[in-house]
Amino acid sequence: MVGIGPGSEGDITLRAQAALTGSDLVVGYKAYLGIIKDLLKGKPTLSSGMGEEKERCRVALEEAAKGKIVSLVSSGDPGVYGMAGLALELAGSTGSAVPIEVIPGVPASYAASALLGAPLAHDHAIISLSDLLTPWELIEKRLRLAVQGDFSIVLYNPKSSQRTWQIEKTQQILLEYHPPTLPVGIVKDAGRPGQAVSITTLDKMLEFPIDMTTIIIVGNSTTFVHNGFMATRRGYKL
Repeated sequence: MVGIGPGSEGDITLRAQAALTGSDLVVGYKAYLGIIKDLLKGKPTLSSGMGEEKERCRVALEEAAKGKIVSLVSSGDPGVYGMAGLALELAGSTGSAVPIEVIPGVPASYAASALLGAPLAHDHAIISLSDLLTPWELIEKRLRLAVQGDFSIVLYNPKSSQRTWQIEKTQQILLEYHPPTLPVGIVKDAGRPGQAVSITTLDKMLEFPIDMTTIIIVGNSTTFVHNGFMATRRGYKL
């Protein structure tokens, strides 16, 4: 299970590069394989589209059972909304004895945080707004508990062409607990062509383009903005 980072070749770890070049087969979502195409020259690959995650895991395990070294690719980190959890779940349910190694990558949340400054310098929560696999009632519960705990909050999968109301509802919930001037960072396509970084406030966050390649970081009560950067205090006495 190989994490290839958020999108830039410069954010792919040496360990991940070595795993890819040493593999007999690389399996992944076609868009992610496109990101690492320069590392895969002459390498057998198997790609598929969005929504075919289970099939990719199944094929990777089957090919590995034949004695091949297989890299199953995830963007970011394979254990953070990635393929590692599903692959391990599938291996467990089928009794597969294939040896598995999880190779970490730079998660999109931390790539976005670095572009914004240091908004995750203290305790934080990461919440996906996609209700395709998780009921919205549970997502809302987690969101409310996180904001009540004064965590900085990272929002994954905030909006798609078919899921438009969830981010609006999220803003309403956050405004129940935070002032409208709370700093919010919006990063689109971190590390990829078209990267855009914006710092705004909670009441204006929906004025910016938001889609599935956008990471939103909502500050906590100590988050501030200075000289174009967003940061959260840890409590040091200055």
